[in-house]
Amino acid sequence: MTASTTKSASPIMVIIAFAIVYIVWGSTYFFIEKAVAEFPPFMLGAMRFLMAGICLTAWCIIKGEKLFGIPNIKHAIISGVLLLFFGNGIIIWVEQSVPSGLASITVSSAPLWFVLLDQPKWAENFRSRSIILGMIIGLAGVLMLFSEQVSASIKGSGGVGIGTMALLILASIAWAGGSLYSKYKSSQGSTMVNTSWQMMAAGIAFLPGMLVRGEINGFDFSAVSTGAWLSVFYLVFLGSIAGFSAYVWLLKVRPAMQVSTYAYVNPVVAVLLALIFANEKITLIQILGLVTILGSVLLINMAKYRREKLAAMSKAA
Repeated sequence: MTASTTKSASPIMVIIAFAIVYIVWGSTYFFIEKAVAEFPPFMLGAMRFLMAGICLTAWCIIKGEKLFGIPNIKHAIISGVLLLFFGNGIIIWVEQSVPSGLASITVSSAPLWFVLLDQPKWAENFRSRSIILGMIIGLAGVLMLFSEQVSASIKGSGGVGIGTMALLILASIAWAGGSLYSKYKSSQGSTMVNTSWQMMAAGIAFLPGMLVRGEINGFDFSAVSTGAWLSVFYLVFLGSIAGFSAYVWLLKVRPAMQVSTYAYVNPVVAVLLALIFANEKITLIQILGLVTILGSVLLINMAKYRREKLAAMSKAA
């Protein structure tokens, strides 16, 4: 696929894929926090992505997919390492000490990096006032949503340090860069094959860190709670296989800027999970933040819809 083209897709499938990316990925922050409380970080990353990669590869073999296209493998490895080893791996590492809700605020900067790094779309995105305004509104909504939590964390004894925040920003940059690389380079082969190679590459990338840190030495798998194991399985089958496959597919059929709106909805889901399962209270400013975020997503999507409608009318004329 060239930089200027976007494949067509069923509107129903697009809606389902967005729902998976919006909701399931928003919940993964919660389950990462539960899993990394009992599993070392590199071991968790290796387990999650190798298990997902093996499952997807087996499915590809059953379906008779062509697995060994060298150019596709190279592109999948690069994007997989950027997306899953750096982008997601940093989140796993940080959530050893940072609450899942606070960690999820970092995804709010992802649309900004998408715009800045998506050079083929610079002219289109920077000409759209609606998209720029939607980005600003969405970022403001996320800041409102977590303003009290961030303030308390910084002022308290367990405040988030500059190094941690820098890592989280790096995670967002790596994620945006890997997403755009996947969109423009992974032009051949099925989404399932590309995703399986991305998962395998990321899982293997975690292994050296696991060995160097000695995470496997003396680790008692039988001592891990049922809740932690269930969290791992949720991350493998829903977060990785379902969520990441939907995300990679969306990058092929929708503009990257539109797909990046997940970054505004995921923190909403994270807050709701904290509210329901961690008994955290939601304040008025957080409610306003939720409404603002959803409004920004609508504004960005409507801008894309109007542009595509006008383009379709021009072609038909």
